[in-house]
Amino acid sequence: MSSRFNRICLMVLDSAGIGEMPDAADWGDAGADTLGHILESRKVDLPNLQRLGLGNIRQLEGLPAIENPIGSYGKCTLKSNGKDTTTGHWE
Repeated sequence: MSSRFNRICLMVLDSAGIGEMPDAADWGDAGADTLGHILESRKVDLPNLQRLGLGNIRQLEGLPAIENPIGSYGKCTLKSNGKDTTTGHWE
C-alpha cells in the first residue's frame, strides 16, 4: 500500500477557540470565540497559519480565506459531556 504523505504535523491550538460549541450555553460559554474576539479587537499577523488554512475554517475579521491553502484545516467539538482540556485531548 502506498502512502500519500511521508510526514504529518498535527497542530492543536489549545485555548484558541474558533467559535462556540453546540452546548456552550449549557456551560455558561455562549458566545465563546477566543480567536474571533481577538481578531475583532486588534490587527494580528498570522501569515503561516493563514497559508495553512486557518482563515478558511470560517469567516474571521482580518484573516481572509485563501484560495489554495498548503495544509488541511478544520475544527472539532467534544463528543463527551465536558469542556476541559484533558477530556478534549483524550478524545
